[in-house]
Amino acid sequence: MSTQKREITLRFLSQPTDANFSGKVHGGTAMKWLDEAGYACASGWSGRYCVTAFVGNINFRQPISVGHLIELNARIIHTGKSSMYITVDLSSGETTSEQLTKAMHCIMVFVAIDENRASVQVPCWVPSSEEDLRLEKYALTIKELRESKKHELDLIMG
Repeated sequence: MSTQKREITLRFLSQPTDANFSGKVHGGTAMKWLDEAGYACASGWSGRYCVTAFVGNINFRQPISVGHLIELNARIIHTGKSSMYITVDLSSGETTSEQLTKAMHCIMVFVAIDENRASVQVPCWVPSSEEDLRLEKYALTIKELRESKKHELDLIMG
């Protein structure tokens, strides 16, 4: 059995400094939280410093209010040689309620690197349930889409 942790959960309260003028959490602040949870998951799995290589499929499902309990769940859903595909969900809700509602979702790719910023191999993750297989298929679909569109995007971006 692997000693790596495939999944991590972070919990905290949203603060007034996280809010925009309407009293809701800034989208950029919430995206920062997603990145931090993804990083914690990737570095925990790989045992290395990791860099964000891709963030996609960011879905803002509902606003997040100041004072809400924030729960971020990040988990490995596919590994490559040096890359880790991670799904991150952000849920929020009143601290007095047992029910949190999914507010955001994204998929991220992190790459483990060494002290010279060269990519390094990460432990392989193998799906072991139907849910794992479904999530890995999701990651592989994102990977295929990124690879098929890379050339087009490179032409557009110059």
